[in-house]
Amino acid sequence: MEKIKVRDSVGAILIHDMTQIIPGVVKGARFRKGHVIREEDIPILLSMGKEHIYVWDQKPGLIHENEAAERLAHAVAGSGLILDEPKEGKITLTAAYDGLLYSSEDGILALNTLDGVILATLHNHYPVKKGDKIAGTRVVPLMIDETVIVEAERVVQSFAKPILEVRPLNPFKVGIIITGSEVFHGRIQDKFGPVLRSKIENWGSIVLEQTYASDDVALIQSSIRHQLDQGAEMILVSGGMSVDPDDVTPTAIKEMGAELITYGSPVLPGAMFLLAYIGDIPIMGLPGCVMYSKTTAFDLVAPRLLAGERLTRHDIVKLGSGGLCLDCPVCIYPRCSFGK
Repeated sequence: MEKIKVRDSVGAILIHDMTQIIPGVVKGARFRKGHVIREEDIPILLSMGKEHIYVWDQKPGLIHENEAAERLAHAVAGSGLILDEPKEGKITLTAAYDGLLYSSEDGILALNTLDGVILATLHNHYPVKKGDKIAGTRVVPLMIDETVIVEAERVVQSFAKPILEVRPLNPFKVGIIITGSEVFHGRIQDKFGPVLRSKIENWGSIVLEQTYASDDVALIQSSIRHQLDQGAEMILVSGGMSVDPDDVTPTAIKEMGAELITYGSPVLPGAMFLLAYIGDIPIMGLPGCVMYSKTTAFDLVAPRLLAGERLTRHDIVKLGSGGLCLDCPVCIYPRCSFGK
């Protein structure tokens, strides 16, 4: 540390809190440890009776924790993120709008292996709302060798995509096809449609049309083609997804030339989930659990499709780690382990 005159202290860094006392008005820390002295601080310090202060001895090549945190935050932040002001050496990143968080797990790991660098984030593919806290970054020491931050910036630049970004959910026109002879013939009331409609609208998309089909391959295929002709950008086919002989939804989708990505997912609930594509249009076969379970494989996959991803079987297989819902009495998803 170094003792210097207050009048010569602009740019110096305090090594301890400095208390200001104004009788009957305030008593507390006016300047915090690590504060960088500015020109406008000089009169205040003098009024506090400070002619000299103790500051960090400035050494070439060292930068303050606030500057380091800012550089780290700017390096990792892609689109959809807002950076706050440094507070006690930490920068918090928040969501600029509703969407889905995309984070590079390899990038986060690479940064945190650098000595003194800290980046803590939410999980990849975490659904967020505007203003949600996404990540925090800082360095451990009050002063850090600038070469460490330069290396961190180089690490970030070595990745093709941002370390962190929030992607908005695109508004899709969604077609719904409710299968099942019991619903088609009016023997029971449709309970699937309202659930799907609520989810779709909550994601910012619209229901283009909802149609019904019995357990008949040709009729299901005709309904899918009709939705495509109407301009559907995503099609949901509910029911008929088990291995029972009467459950023909997977057969109908596969035999109409769709590219089958997966029939089955390592997610509970949602094991009988199906994803296929006709051209660029995703088609999902939804098992009965989507109707009565709060969160299923459908909730993990659909937002990623709305964010613009084209998923592969490998993407679905990776859902197995964290793919077990604990069926909590009160669902708090996504603030839980499901899908993480």
